[in-house]
Amino acid sequence: MFIVTRGRRSLQVTFFGVRGSTPCPVGPTARYGGNTSCVVIDIEGRRPIVLDLGTGLRTWGETQPLNGSFAATALVSHFHFDHVQGLPFLSAADRVGARLDIYGPGQSGHDVADLCEGFIKPPYFPVALNQLRGKYQTIDVWNDSFQLGAAKVMVRPVPHVGLTVGYRVEADGRSVAYVPDHQAPQGLDSIADSVLELCDGVDLVIHDAQYTPVDWETKSHWGHCTTGYALEVAAQSGAKALALFHHDPSRTDADLDRLAAETRLLGRGRGVEVFAAAEGIRVVPGRSVLGQIGKCVSIGPMFKGR
Repeated sequence: MFIVTRGRRSLQVTFFGVRGSTPCPVGPTARYGGNTSCVVIDIEGRRPIVLDLGTGLRTWGETQPLNGSFAATALVSHFHFDHVQGLPFLSAADRVGARLDIYGPGQSGHDVADLCEGFIKPPYFPVALNQLRGKYQTIDVWNDSFQLGAAKVMVRPVPHVGLTVGYRVEADGRSVAYVPDHQAPQGLDSIADSVLELCDGVDLVIHDAQYTPVDWETKSHWGHCTTGYALEVAAQSGAKALALFHHDPSRTDADLDRLAAETRLLGRGRGVEVFAAAEGIRVVPGRSVLGQIGKCVSIGPMFKGR
C-alpha cells in the first residue's frame, strides 16, 4: 500500500485517510483512497503524531505493535464524525500497557473526555471507552502552543461549522500545517489571521480542498473551501508545498487528477508545489514533494502505474 521515500527520514508525513464527510470505498475512488481524515507524522525516535482519527486510523493501527508497547499522540481538529470515527477501531490501543493521548477542542461545555466517551458507548458502539484496555488521556486545546518531545506544536482556531482548530508541527528544522476543514468567506477574498499564522512559511500545508467553483455556488456555507482558495492560503502564507486534502466523497480519481493538474499549474506561478493527497503517499517536508512522489517506489497494488 505504501509509497516509500528515499534519503533522510527524520520527519515523515504519511497519508492514511484523505476524504471528507464519509468513507467512499468504491472503484472510482480507489486510487486516491476512500478513508476519512488521518495523517501521521513520524519523527525518528519519538512517538508518532496522528492528525485526526478518521477511518484511515484503522489502517495505520494495523502497522503498529499489538503487544501493549503502543504509544502515540493524536491531534484532533474537531469532532465531526468523519474525523473521529476510527478511534474505537484502533486495535493497537486496545491492549494493556498501550497509551493514546488525545488533544482537541472542547465543544459547547463538553471537554474532550466527554466527547470521546459520548460516542464510544452503546448503542453507538458495543462497549464503552473505559472498557477498552489501553490508557486514553485527553487534553483540551484551543489557542495554545506546547512541546511534544522534540516537536513544537501550535494550535489555532479555524473557521468551520462548530469549534475547530488547526495544527502546526515543527521538528528537526521542518514544519507541517494541518487545516483539514476550513470555512472560506463567501467572497473567497480574505483569510483568517489564525490560519495564516499556522501556515506561515511551512514546508507543507495539508489543507481542505473539498469544493470546485461549481460546488461553491450551492455549498458555500457548508464549512469548506475550494481548491483555488487552498492555494491562496498556501501562497499568501509563504508555504512551500500544498497537499489538497479532504476530498469530496463524490470526487473520482479522474476528477482529482484533473483538479490536481489545474491547481499545480496555478501553483507554479505562485511558488507553491501542489499535489492531491492520496492514501499511502509518504513525503519528507522540506524537500521537493513532487520529486519524492515521482521517484518513490510502490510496494503495494494501490499505486502501481501512477
